[in-house]
Amino acid sequence: MIDPASVAFDIDGVLADTMRLFIDIAREDFHINSIRYEDFTSYDLADCIDMDPEVINAIVTRILDGNYRAPLKPIAGASQVLKRLGRYHRPILFVTARPYVGPIRDWMQDVLKLGSDSIEVVATGSFEDKADVLLESQVTHFVEDRLETCFYLHDLGFSPILFKQPWNRKRHPFVEVSTWRELEALIKF
Repeated sequence: MIDPASVAFDIDGVLADTMRLFIDIAREDFHINSIRYEDFTSYDLADCIDMDPEVINAIVTRILDGNYRAPLKPIAGASQVLKRLGRYHRPILFVTARPYVGPIRDWMQDVLKLGSDSIEVVATGSFEDKADVLLESQVTHFVEDRLETCFYLHDLGFSPILFKQPWNRKRHPFVEVSTWRELEALIKF
């Protein structure tokens, strides 16, 4: 069982359904209708989808900047579990490899319906730099969707929990969850 004070979370692919937003932006703004969620079999999008790299970069930039019309939705169940977690420990720590926080923090507060003092969002700019934030915060468990980050954190002594996604379907030794309800069952409330 995981102590609520010792767990932190990635954002994209764990809390935010960013890949579905990517598909929506591709369809609505670039008229690309051939991409399915299951096509994202690699964290590096250019490796798994047939799309001009400049278009990929344009869509990713829109996501980071909050410059899109389609709604960014949370992964099902995230809001309920995080609200419950917030009753036991605050602030809930989110560590992202995004280069800057941008509008994602405001989106999170709106979606989670938690006060501004209930969440802490740290943008590191790289997956390697997540470890320093976790060490400083005395976090032992990190919920992540990028398999390579899980291996990296594990080698540094953390206990990663892999949030199952099409892009992390390789063999691994980590605890894996497919839903926020499964994750909730691992937390000692």
